[in-house]
Amino acid sequence: MTVNSDFKDRLAAGQKMLGVFVKTPQPIVIEILGQSGLDFMVIDAEHAPFDRQAIDTAMIAGRAAGCPIIVRVPKGDPETLLGVLDSGAAGVMVPHVCSVAQAEDLARAVRYGPGGRGFAGTTRAADYARRGLQEHFDQTTREVSLICQIEDPEGYDARAGIAAVEGVDALFVGRADLSVSYGFRDFFAPETAERCREVLGLAGAATGLYCAPGEDITPWQQAGGSLFVIGSDHTLMTRGVAQMRETVFGSPDSTKGPIS
Repeated sequence: MTVNSDFKDRLAAGQKMLGVFVKTPQPIVIEILGQSGLDFMVIDAEHAPFDRQAIDTAMIAGRAAGCPIIVRVPKGDPETLLGVLDSGAAGVMVPHVCSVAQAEDLARAVRYGPGGRGFAGTTRAADYARRGLQEHFDQTTREVSLICQIEDPEGYDARAGIAAVEGVDALFVGRADLSVSYGFRDFFAPETAERCREVLGLAGAATGLYCAPGEDITPWQQAGGSLFVIGSDHTLMTRGVAQMRETVFGSPDSTKGPIS
C-alpha cells in the first residue's frame, strides 16, 4: 500500500476527503500543508506558475510529508500527463472535459497499454528502477487516479457518459467556470447549485467540487459528493492574517488599526 494507492482506494470507496489547491511553487509550503492533516493536495498547474521542475520538487516534499498530490494540469495532452505521472503524482485533474471521447483519450493516456502512457523504468513513479516492468504496470493501475473537471455546458450535458468511462475515477465540478459558462457572475447561483447536485449524484465515479472557505459542505455531501477542495494556500494565509488581526485589533481590515 502506498499513499497514492490509498488515495485511489478511498476515492473509489466514496470516503470523504479534504484537500486544498496549492498555488505557491515552494516545497516548504507543500511540506507544511502535507503535515497538517489534509487528505490530499492539488497542485494548480493550470492557474499558478508550476513548470515541470516545480512539480517534480513538489512531489519530493509531498512524499516527505506522506501526503498524496494530485496535479491540475493546464491541458490534457499526453506529454503533459506523462511528465506529471512520471514525477510520482497520485493522479491528474484535467480541466474542461467536455465529451466521452475526450475522457476516453485521457483514460488511455494515463495508463500503460496500446496507444497509452510511455514507459520509463527509472522514474520516481517506478521507484527509480526498484520495480520490475510488470510490477510497475500493475502498481500504476492501483495508484493513478484520473479526475475530470466538469465546467462547461458540453461537459455538463455529457456528465453521465463521462462518469461511466472506464478509467475515469472521479468528476470534479469547476463551479466558478461552470457558472461563467452559463452566463452567470455568481459562484453561488441557484442554477449552478442545481447542476452541481446533478453531477454529484451520478453513479459510476466518485464526485466532488471546490468549496469556498467557511462554506457548509453538508448539502454537497448529501448530494453525493465526497472529494472536497476548500480554498488554497493563498486563502489560508490571507484568512489567517485577517482573523489574527481581528483578534488583536478588532478589525480584519489591514488598513485599520494603529500604525506602528
